[in-house]
Amino acid sequence: MTSFRRRLRRPVFLGPSAAVLLLAAAGCSSMDTHASITVPTPTPEAAAYCRALHKELPKTVAGQKRNDPGPRSELTAGWGDGAIVLRCGVDRPAKMDDPMAKGAEADGVNWLLEQPEDAGPRFTTTYRKAYVEVSLSTAYAHDMSPLAAFAAAVKKTVPSSV
Repeated sequence: MTSFRRRLRRPVFLGPSAAVLLLAAAGCSSMDTHASITVPTPTPEAAAYCRALHKELPKTVAGQKRNDPGPRSELTAGWGDGAIVLRCGVDRPAKMDDPMAKGAEADGVNWLLEQPEDAGPRFTTTYRKAYVEVSLSTAYAHDMSPLAAFAAAVKKTVPSSV
């Protein structure tokens, strides 16, 4: 059996295709440590509660230092590099109409649990005059303990709707 081996007499120039591949890989690992999120557009009443909440939020949550995402807003906050993100004044989740929806309680604050595909858990307060949403990275897939860090601030600034 004859083996065919082709030898190249000169180096192969990969040119633009290699450069494009390198740039694409670099684009996937951004140097920007601040995540970008959508800022909610609440009613004026809810926005006032959210501004008050923003002033009361903790400097650290679950060992993560405060690192607010862009664009900067009194309606959003973050800890770590996107590990924990809070948005205040979000719309009421449709999932709240589901009688089978899962919920949790953390230090006197009730939360609706949603599990988006390919993302960590998302919790939204229930029975409050403004909806506060906390999204956790997949590192917290089975850990809702970060919610306790928000309980005192939520109870102090966002009144119950019940």
